[in-house]
Amino acid sequence: MSDFDPVILIHGAWQGSWAWARFVPYLQAAGFVTHAVDLPGNGVDGSDPADVTFEACLQHAFGVVKSFGRPVSLVAHSGGGLLATAFAERWPEHVSRLVYVAGMMLPGGESFEDIVKSVSAQHPEAAGIWPHLVWSANRRTSHVPSEAAIAFFLQDCPESDAAVAAAQLTPQGEGGRAVTTPATSARYGRIPRLYVEALDDRSVILPVQRAMQARAPGASVVSLPTGHAPQFSAPARLAEAIIPFLASIAAC
Repeated sequence: MSDFDPVILIHGAWQGSWAWARFVPYLQAAGFVTHAVDLPGNGVDGSDPADVTFEACLQHAFGVVKSFGRPVSLVAHSGGGLLATAFAERWPEHVSRLVYVAGMMLPGGESFEDIVKSVSAQHPEAAGIWPHLVWSANRRTSHVPSEAAIAFFLQDCPESDAAVAAAQLTPQGEGGRAVTTPATSARYGRIPRLYVEALDDRSVILPVQRAMQARAPGASVVSLPTGHAPQFSAPARLAEAIIPFLASIAAC
């Protein structure tokens, strides 16, 4: 058994475990046991994304973590940060470290939309992918057109790679995304955190990332010159940035 805590990888909206496929081998080569989750409604479990709740996603993640029988490190990308924060707040004894990769690291009670609005006057591009989403008639799900995914998520990838990734995106249910989460210093706040900035992110732009860091202080920060998905476009650089943190002794 590895001496390191297992690493649970949480994908962002419209994605799945496939988003971590290029990154996982670097962790495994360094001696980490890993598990990339597929959250309910992302096309793997057959459930309707329109019916998925955030609570269902939390319980799914809890089942994965509990199966390891020891604390784990949570690594969350983009909207997966909401789940990581909520998980750590509810079950802090199961979490040794938190890593947000261009992630939604929010203070308790604030939404991602609140953060975006706070910087939009100076940075109109803070809306990111939002204006390009295509919604279902009842607005319970959205999907990302391939051309928008390539332009906002994957612009730093070779064109052929970006097209392959964009084709794998699936509809996202609002019930699993549009939420606020509690985050207290006594629970979530006692867990060591690392924030990985994506300097060239067009979806969660850098001013938004830094506004989240300011409103949810306490995380160490590393910066990568990548777009929104460094685990896909620059997996070796992302591994180099976070493995020292994952290998560190957590002091919760």
